[in-house]
Amino acid sequence: MRIILITGISGSGKSIGLNALEDAGYFCVDNLPPSLLRPLVESRLREGAAALAVSMDVRSAMSLSELPQDIRWLKEQGHDVKVLFLTAKTESLITRFSETRRSHPLSHRDGGDLSPTHRPTLVECIRREREMLADIEGLGQVIDTSGLSANKLRAWIKDLVGGTHAPLTLLFESFAFKFGVPLDADLVFDVRMLPNPYYDLLLRPLTGKDEPVIRFLDAQPEAEQLLGDIRTFVEKWLPSYKRDNRSYLTVAIGCTGGQHRSVYFVEHLATHFEGMARVLKRHRELD
Repeated sequence: MRIILITGISGSGKSIGLNALEDAGYFCVDNLPPSLLRPLVESRLREGAAALAVSMDVRSAMSLSELPQDIRWLKEQGHDVKVLFLTAKTESLITRFSETRRSHPLSHRDGGDLSPTHRPTLVECIRREREMLADIEGLGQVIDTSGLSANKLRAWIKDLVGGTHAPLTLLFESFAFKFGVPLDADLVFDVRMLPNPYYDLLLRPLTGKDEPVIRFLDAQPEAEQLLGDIRTFVEKWLPSYKRDNRSYLTVAIGCTGGQHRSVYFVEHLATHFEGMARVLKRHRELD
């Protein structure tokens, strides 16, 4: 059975992800205590189900320590298990809680009858939640949802869980350093030292996918050399990541605006590595 476990920080989009999986045909359960995961899987198997998605979060914090053992048991039973850990920058989480006007789950954890003046602040709750979930963050693919629209998050999750099962998914992501390094990046490469097409007025409105920008960067010897260095590095260490039983490896390429150079690099790298792993690409600032 295909099993997707969604966990992560409150406000990072777990409900949106679960809805996306439900639309994709998964039987979905929200806020399931880990202690009930095995009985649920066995029940769904008896009913002939092929796909199950479960959301777990800090509301079941007392039993989250059981999750690694449960994941190991599921894999030993032959199930195709993927874990998605959603997170976001604190400022993005604050904005989302402000927009929805909902309280953080941990704001009532130490006593529902506490007066508002004695409850922890939102920032304190977020900090505490990160500490409580630190041990399970590395169980699967980390997705940084900072600045993502709901539609884009749904599309990303469908991309990550779709397609034919492969030992490792290699994700190339372009980004702008001025908006911060993606939290889900495993490897980060900086290409800001290369000539910037932005300063050519004819190239400024284009992206690294457009032929004029591609020709501009193709003509830069430094760009070709750096691209070759990154290809060589990833090729050399990709087998080691596979041997480490990783499901995902995110390679982030950053430039100043996330529009030209980083996009160019991601497009070239994704094309080069097709066939070596299941390859995905995304352009954070263009998306």
